[in-house]
Amino acid sequence: MGLNGWVWFVAWAVVGAAYAFGLLGVLSIGMFVLPCALLTTWYLARRRRSLDGVAGVLSGIGVPLLVLAMLNRGGPGVVCDGGKCEQQFSPWPWLIAGVLFVLLGVAGQVLWAIRHRAR
Repeated sequence: MGLNGWVWFVAWAVVGAAYAFGLLGVLSIGMFVLPCALLTTWYLARRRRSLDGVAGVLSGIGVPLLVLAMLNRGGPGVVCDGGKCEQQFSPWPWLIAGVLFVLLGVAGQVLWAIRHRAR
């Protein structure tokens, strides 16, 4: 499989991130991101070799969750910065979920590579 499998992994990770961003922001930018994600899924699914990296979807889903953790890093509660105050959530659930998704995707890709190499 080699490097080519990891290239497909990254491509699928972009798709997973697009789905997660689209669902998290469905009332704003999500309605524009989701059709792009669907089109890219259709394109990648038609490439037989691209399935070598499909575990990347899980890692991609983790990226927006990590972004949410970073954006809420001052929470939970009201956080004031430069005269601007905003309510923030606890970053810990987002961080834990994001790290788990990224690690599950990478683990899936490594297991796929080991299994593929054994054949």
